[in-house]
Amino acid sequence: MAQRILILGGGFAGMFAAREVKKRLGQAAEVELINDQNYFVFQPLLPEVAGGSITAPHAVSPLRFLLRDVFVRQARVDSVDFERKIVTVFQGVQRRPTEIAYDHLIVAMGQTVDLSRTPGLTEHALTMKTLEDARRLRAHVIERLEHAEITQLPEVKREALTFCVVGAGFSGVETVGEMKELIDRSLKYYPNIDPSEVRVVVVEFAGRVLGELPEKLGAYAARKLEERGIEVMLNTGVASATGTRLITTTGQEIPTRTIVATIGNAPSRVVRELALEKAHGRIVVERTLQAKGRQDVWSLGDCALIPMKEGAAERGDFAPPTAQFAVREARTVAANIAAALQGRPLKPFQYVSQGALASLGARRGVAQVWGINISGLPAWLLWRAYYLSFLPGFGTRVRVLINWILDALSPRSVVQIRSYTPPAARYVHYRAGDRVFEAGNRADGFYTVISGAVELSYQDEATGGTVTTRIGPGGHFGERLILGQQRRSGTVRALEDSKVLVLDREEFLKIADGFPVVRDYFKAHMKEVYGIDWSPNSGQQG
Repeated sequence: MAQRILILGGGFAGMFAAREVKKRLGQAAEVELINDQNYFVFQPLLPEVAGGSITAPHAVSPLRFLLRDVFVRQARVDSVDFERKIVTVFQGVQRRPTEIAYDHLIVAMGQTVDLSRTPGLTEHALTMKTLEDARRLRAHVIERLEHAEITQLPEVKREALTFCVVGAGFSGVETVGEMKELIDRSLKYYPNIDPSEVRVVVVEFAGRVLGELPEKLGAYAARKLEERGIEVMLNTGVASATGTRLITTTGQEIPTRTIVATIGNAPSRVVRELALEKAHGRIVVERTLQAKGRQDVWSLGDCALIPMKEGAAERGDFAPPTAQFAVREARTVAANIAAALQGRPLKPFQYVSQGALASLGARRGVAQVWGINISGLPAWLLWRAYYLSFLPGFGTRVRVLINWILDALSPRSVVQIRSYTPPAARYVHYRAGDRVFEAGNRADGFYTVISGAVELSYQDEATGGTVTTRIGPGGHFGERLILGQQRRSGTVRALEDSKVLVLDREEFLKIADGFPVVRDYFKAHMKEVYGIDWSPNSGQQG
């Protein structure tokens, strides 16, 4: 009987693991990949998407195209039961919970961004983690230029034309370089903006940029950024942020309406809640990539802490979270799963980095390849050639190459396209008999009845019987979401043609925090119904 290999995550680690496992095991395994998006994002190209040198669709490839022999399930992972060997996901429009069995599980869910340690950064900083982040940054930069072009207020213009990037690692340096190039090449369309009015700043807590590269290359990168008019602030952290200010740990106040944070990597909620040993927010694995204490669970990529040698914990010698390593880890995990199924000994992950590259924008780059330091135009060309060859799918390579050629021959577009984001507060209409949600569905909002009536049914935990409640105008339901619960505990159906107001959890907590009458009402309601002392701040932590 074919083994079921389940892979969580569709980034570099997950996608290449699915490909390698299927290649190794063929018909001997049913391979399934679960991801909340149906595409693979080529992360190194995100700064170029933000800068406009390539279009957003050309930085991604459909997972179904890349993994034709692998079953791809677009769903959101909720939890993992290691004893039953079951993964529960929410899928479909109704966000129904679905249980998926596995024989071997590969966790490759990467990391998310957490900026909560710095006051104001979560609320006011843009991030560079996803395709939507890159698209949003490009639209934001163009919007700032449009604003600066027409404003009559000098202070507002200064804030609009000041752009700050926090972090000077690979992502930060490449982002600030591409952003500066987008601004420089766009200014000819904005006659009321003088180039001297533009200020671009990169803030780095460490003593140099690109700490992953030799100091000589880091110094070259800093020098080239400064030659292009980018201020490099070293040994400087961020103390706080507002909508118009970035305050540094050295006491400086930078008037700005653009803050891009390339720091703050953190584990996803699912990884945090996995019953596996973790360190520094990452899953502890053996050198074979097996999760510690589990023979049927494997992990790789950014979410795994992978020792490169015996005793790595004492020396901090772990695999870096880069695409280069993720691809080799995928090969090792595939080989070891095949060995485990055939009763052969497992091999430890071994790989020596072939080098590292970074683009500085404006046809300049830095690279260390096989111990050789390269900088300037040769390094930039090498960067593009390497990543072009690394792109999955011949069609994707061709499209990216065409984008680069057109970008070199024509001006950058200043068209501002915003993607649609569903409103956090929205009205929804239901006809009599329509189902609003069912018990077990993923919680997606807090509901208030505007008109009509609905029926809430749930199982009483004490008696085991079913309790049914009618909720009319002014009534509300779904408040367990406020407590941080992921699933619905009851079923709601419309008794009449009804109109309801739906609020996302974050929006509700903001309203409750800002309006004492709302906060006081729900404090009393939660105490009476659930017997808990609730506040908006405790709700946000839930």
